[in-house]
Amino acid sequence: MCASVLGSVCALLLLLREPACRGDEVTSSTVNPCCYLPCQHWGVCVRYGDDRYECDCTRTGYYGQNCTVPEFWTRVREFLRPSPNVVHYILTHFRWLWDIINHTLLREVLMRLVLTVRSNLIPSPPTYNSRYGYLSWESYYNLSYYTRILPPVPNDCPTPLGVKGKAGLPDPELLVERLLRRRTFRPDPQGSNLMFAFFAQHFTHQFFKTYNRMGLGYTKALAHGVDAGHIYGDSLERQLHLRLHRDGKLKYQLIDGEMYPPSVADAPVKMSYPPGVPPEVQMAIGQEVYGLLPGLGMYATLWLREHNRVCDILKVEHPTWDDEQLFQTTRLVIIGETIKIVIEEYVQHLSGYMLQLKFDPTLLFNTHFQYGNRIALEFSQLYHWHPLMPDSFFINGDELSYTQFLFNTSVLTHYGIEKLVDAFSRQAAGQIGGGQNINSVVAKVAVGAIKESRELRLQPFNEYRKRFNLKPYTSFRQFSDNEEIAHALEELYGDIDTLEFYPGLLLEKTRVGAIFGESMVEMGAPFSLKGLMGNPICSPDYWKPSTFGGKVGFDIVNSATLKKLVCLNTRTCPYVAFSVPKEDQSQRGKDDNEVRTDEL
Repeated sequence: MCASVLGSVCALLLLLREPACRGDEVTSSTVNPCCYLPCQHWGVCVRYGDDRYECDCTRTGYYGQNCTVPEFWTRVREFLRPSPNVVHYILTHFRWLWDIINHTLLREVLMRLVLTVRSNLIPSPPTYNSRYGYLSWESYYNLSYYTRILPPVPNDCPTPLGVKGKAGLPDPELLVERLLRRRTFRPDPQGSNLMFAFFAQHFTHQFFKTYNRMGLGYTKALAHGVDAGHIYGDSLERQLHLRLHRDGKLKYQLIDGEMYPPSVADAPVKMSYPPGVPPEVQMAIGQEVYGLLPGLGMYATLWLREHNRVCDILKVEHPTWDDEQLFQTTRLVIIGETIKIVIEEYVQHLSGYMLQLKFDPTLLFNTHFQYGNRIALEFSQLYHWHPLMPDSFFINGDELSYTQFLFNTSVLTHYGIEKLVDAFSRQAAGQIGGGQNINSVVAKVAVGAIKESRELRLQPFNEYRKRFNLKPYTSFRQFSDNEEIAHALEELYGDIDTLEFYPGLLLEKTRVGAIFGESMVEMGAPFSLKGLMGNPICSPDYWKPSTFGGKVGFDIVNSATLKKLVCLNTRTCPYVAFSVPKEDQSQRGKDDNEVRTDEL
């Protein structure tokens, strides 16, 4: 425990070769010592009086004044553990080897390892939230808050990020204009398309529902995970308005003989449309913001059709079931289908791994794993992937501007689901990492994310790197291979240890041929996999055929694919994937109008 004025504390720590105070200029005895963020390796800083602190190193694998001295087995593990970049290289190369592994039991062994190693990085039960920077019952019990991985920077620190850096942070509008706004569209080198971009947006909006009208760090998504609330609504009242109350189905309207979400006039739920849009034109969807983009309406329509299709199948299997049981069981099937598609296709695409990922909850049944999830503020911040959005949209030979695209439900009904799926599957999405790739129309969202992170006092980017077992960057030129960006960051921040969380994720140099950099993958994957596999349907008491209406419903879950979701709910089967087809690489951004009829 430090027992002297902070200047002496820093001198002592430097003699002990501890990193907490190196380079810090503030030496006033009135400074909260926890502002120095001294505790390493998940250690907890506890303040005693004005100038004393203690690092609680319990079960961190480290000891010492700042939790920096590794225990014996920690030294062994650290010596044997390959770096994240080495692991990534192995998982994305040697195709001949992975072709063999993917057809053996080694696939299950490695998949279990991926799930456990990633999930163990996320605390369960949760620790901190936006109000409490220490453990409290409120942090655990109050589901209205986002949780958070690291406590906030103490609010009595001399600088916004502790003790380092300037007294004020760079203007967020200036940051976005200089470093994040797009100059020229840069397509994702992994081939991600708009089908992927809209999937990311539609999927995550069921649990990212920031509700700042209640206060900072609040969320409306009380389920904190994959609950299909974007289909069924986030309250019982909204759900009941969207239901048909017959055969378990959801309400719908027929346009040119095809099923679409009902109008708000028929299903009176609140939707976020501009003033003056009549209820008869507004589409009633579980997520109130889904009228914004036709791509979101496309996915809402597909899931509506899939829900009603599954209801028909289960009714044949269970003619005695009432409306309620058909609805509730179908909802579990839809949640299962969602998780299957997300892990085996969406995450698979994002990772670039040659290991074939597998959704199999039984892999975790004999391991230490807690079922349940809380959405973290850092995960919400991390998932602002607006560089995916293009400069315009190409559908069936037409080019649509944002003005023509936004809040325009006629795009959905005019072109139809098949043409939208085909067009979005062929148009390239933007690269997320590397900076300077956000379209100016959505740049204000990035400004908002930076402002939110400051209001909630997120710790610096390098502190999160350490929290996820990554080495902190030592300079801006190590952080970015773009000289313009590195120079601008040096000018704006001055110290790499004061770089903020969200700009760090978006500006970090990308891995070779990848959609973003090391940090986005290594921080995002644990949140994602813990949330998916922590879902109740993945637990031993739920994961059985009877939960899903018997073998037929269980088979629907276990055989779900993106292609089936589309092609079982459309008249023809368009090209559908999360990546631009290889033969269209030279035609990115354009629709060749060809509708395919590939077999399922």
